[in-house]
Amino acid sequence: MADEELLLPARMLNEFAYCPRLAYLEWVQGEFADSADTVEGRLRHQRVDKPRTNRVEEGEEERVHTTSVDLSAPAEGLVAKIDLVESGQDGVLPVDYKRGKRPHLAQGAWEPERVQLCAQGLILRENGYRCEEGVLYFTSSRERVRVAFDEELVRRTRELAESMRRTMGEAQVPPPLEDSPKCPRCSLVGICLPDEVLLLTRPDTGGQHPVRPLAPLRDDALPLYVQKPGARIKKNGDTLEVHCDDERLAVARWMEISQIVAFGAVQMSTQVIQEACRRGIPITYLSSGGWFYGMIQGMPHKNVELRCRQFALAADGQMSLGLARSFVQAKIANCRTMLRRNHDGLPEGVLDGLREDAGRAERATSMETLLGIEGAAAHRYFSCFGGMVRSRDLGTFDFNGRNRRPPRDPVNALLSFAYSMLARELTVALLGVGFDPYLGFYHQLRHGRPALALDLMEEFRPLIAESVVLTVINNGEIRAGDFIQRMGAVALTPPGRGKFLAAFERRMGHEVTHPIFGYRISYRRVLAVQARLLARYLGGELPAYPAFVTR
Repeated sequence: MADEELLLPARMLNEFAYCPRLAYLEWVQGEFADSADTVEGRLRHQRVDKPRTNRVEEGEEERVHTTSVDLSAPAEGLVAKIDLVESGQDGVLPVDYKRGKRPHLAQGAWEPERVQLCAQGLILRENGYRCEEGVLYFTSSRERVRVAFDEELVRRTRELAESMRRTMGEAQVPPPLEDSPKCPRCSLVGICLPDEVLLLTRPDTGGQHPVRPLAPLRDDALPLYVQKPGARIKKNGDTLEVHCDDERLAVARWMEISQIVAFGAVQMSTQVIQEACRRGIPITYLSSGGWFYGMIQGMPHKNVELRCRQFALAADGQMSLGLARSFVQAKIANCRTMLRRNHDGLPEGVLDGLREDAGRAERATSMETLLGIEGAAAHRYFSCFGGMVRSRDLGTFDFNGRNRRPPRDPVNALLSFAYSMLARELTVALLGVGFDPYLGFYHQLRHGRPALALDLMEEFRPLIAESVVLTVINNGEIRAGDFIQRMGAVALTPPGRGKFLAAFERRMGHEVTHPIFGYRISYRRVLAVQARLLARYLGGELPAYPAFVTR
């Protein structure tokens, strides 16, 4: 097994020749994302994905066609799954299926495709077969392009393989391509963030090469919320069904689901859990009141080097303090923006005080000092929060300060529920990047608390959680009848929780202009981008973590 790990897949050699950063992200860090091109490629490959052998008459010669052939070449340090091997009297011929049409080039195809095919030829040679050329079959134009394995191509293939081994062994992701036309159609562009990384590392080039709107504007897959007590979630082919008391409540296709969120006494079958793990769809469990219990997911992310850096840097007091200052400073700045936009009669000095709090947070010399600054800013902010509530339901939504565990009034009940939903979203986003969400830099270790999710949540509390609370109150979506009171504690009723979740999802899908990169993306994508920027900072690519501060 140790030796096999050193063998380079021929497909990854193709990726490395195309873009070393892409190969590193896919092979070393285990990143992958589908695009229209990758989906089409899988469909085109279906006819050669199953192993089988056929005898084919080609004129006077009989050839044997064998599909999906797994072979390795330890001496060359290569391994491949060859789409099709044609064998005849003159030796064997690897055939690699490619989506799209044949490019009209002097050499017949682009270098990455020729290198991948040559690697397959070298593997066949080491296994004792005579192999002097291969074929690239372009499925859209149905054309075969022959590629001769001459000395120049063999030399170039071995040269790239050796370069790839060195690069993969350095434990440092290669730099992104600069202003490359390859990036916009790459399926990993939202993970790689090439323009974003270059802008943050070399801000003086921003005018010459502005950030292209590479991140998708919308996410088709959304969370599935199930909160009806006694509901059962079942798998039915490519769909997921929710039943209760022999009644089918909802149906959703797997491809439309980003996560499954179960409130309270909701059950799901083993088949649902297995399929969710296979597809990488997390299942999150919350109490009937919205407390985040935990989650089920498939195998952990392959990017173990990120977790190693996270653990090492979390033990560095100064590094942790620097990140904590960024989180708190951004939170205070965004709180100030919320008041400036939504409060009609702010007391004199509040905005100036918050600006000074943000400045003190930037200069804090210890965690204790920073905690004190954050507490003072939060008191200043929440003392004015009630002035942003404009409900006609007098008395129900009076706000006299923050309280929790349990919340004792409707506004605090909404705030606590919103924070729980936001913590869940960030936990999922961080797991998708490869972080351990339970080890933070600002929030200290506590059993069962996703500390890193709470760290990253600081800058988004006012922009997402508190914004949703103000929206549902001021628009009259949530009313007095949507709450239940028990022994001084206040919570949402199930119908009220459903209304709030609908408003929360609208906010997560709301598109905003990114304050640094200038393109418009949804808040759900913003959370994913911030998690990846934090990973880039911990990996040494970025000089500082760029917190999200709205204008």
